[in-house]
Amino acid sequence: MKASNDIAKSTLRMALSAITNAEVAGDEAVELTDDQVIKVLQSEVKKRQESAEVYEQAGRTEAAIKERAEAEILSVYLPAALSDDELAGVVQEEVARAAAQGAEGMKAMGAVVKAVRERVGSGADGSKIADLVKAALSA
Repeated sequence: MKASNDIAKSTLRMALSAITNAEVAGDEAVELTDDQVIKVLQSEVKKRQESAEVYEQAGRTEAAIKERAEAEILSVYLPAALSDDELAGVVQEEVARAAAQGAEGMKAMGAVVKAVRERVGSGADGSKIADLVKAALSA
């Protein structure tokens, strides 16, 4: 913070504010676990990425650059994401496991997505997992 990097400073303050808001949301204040804090930060990164896309489409490149810079700053505090190949391998293993238990086709999607999420934790985006599982089950 002393380095006078205003974007990093404001982004970290925003992240702390988002975490505090999540802690006081609901009927009573709670202290978030590490996993819950990671989910809040992932949500903030996703918001920044979506905003950057909207700004790009509207021709506001400066705002898009700022949003991407904020997302990059927050990404430093998140666990490393799995590569597409690693995630696809986990999906294939879980699809095979579900098929061995008699669950096939789109009926197995919920169980497979749940199993993949348990294995990869916060290392992959939920929509990416769902897309890969859907593609694997329909193939």
